[in-house]
Amino acid sequence: MTSPPNIAAQTADFEFAALREAANYRAALVRDFGPYLRGNVLEVGAGIGQITAALTHLPQIQRLVSVEPDAGFCAQLRKRMPQHELVQGTIQDLKEDAHWDAILSINVLEHIELDEEELAAYHRLLYPAAGALCLFVPARPEIYAEIDGDFGHFRRYTQPELRRRLQSAGFQIVQCHYFNFLGYFAWWLSFCVLKKRSFDAAAVRLFDRAIFPCVHAFESRICRPPFGQSLQVVAVARPGSSFHADPCADPNCG
Repeated sequence: MTSPPNIAAQTADFEFAALREAANYRAALVRDFGPYLRGNVLEVGAGIGQITAALTHLPQIQRLVSVEPDAGFCAQLRKRMPQHELVQGTIQDLKEDAHWDAILSINVLEHIELDEEELAAYHRLLYPAAGALCLFVPARPEIYAEIDGDFGHFRRYTQPELRRRLQSAGFQIVQCHYFNFLGYFAWWLSFCVLKKRSFDAAAVRLFDRAIFPCVHAFESRICRPPFGQSLQVVAVARPGSSFHADPCADPNCG
């Protein structure tokens, strides 16, 4: 039986309204990726600029350019950050002679049907400078729910699968690990068991303020989880870069 369409998903603010409450979550991503974001940085899929605003405070970034295909999101971002360098479109709309030291892609790759071609394009853009790809995607296909489809997700990834795709595109993996162990169970309960089709802003705020900081501190400082809600990756486009592997990340765990 086909599920009825999610009317809420037809609004431009479907995903972002509740995720505004995830301030600690966003800060953790920027902090984790921060050491690899330097020089000329390209943000792929900026949305309405929730991550973009935090990136502008990183002093090691000399130039930040954001790419976003949705006209409505671009309008909101331009209103919020009128001086920011924004390209409405995809990476295919960038100038071919652009020079990038890093690419940041947060919750974007799962929206792209031909994801291997997208990764190959990232590699081409980063290769001249031996740049770093900072990639964050939804994980574990067993918790793919109707709300994933509402978001336009083609898939959720496993660690071995994502590693293979990155290596096939020419990347050398610095780190690839699961992220947000407890979030896996929260997603499974809310969207797979209870079949919810939208976020609860109050629940997001509670998790972000009371639970996530402790979870992330344990995962990043003590032990990477065996699975999680998302996958966090840093990969470089050319061997011999100055980036070193994360000692907490086990490349062989699945």
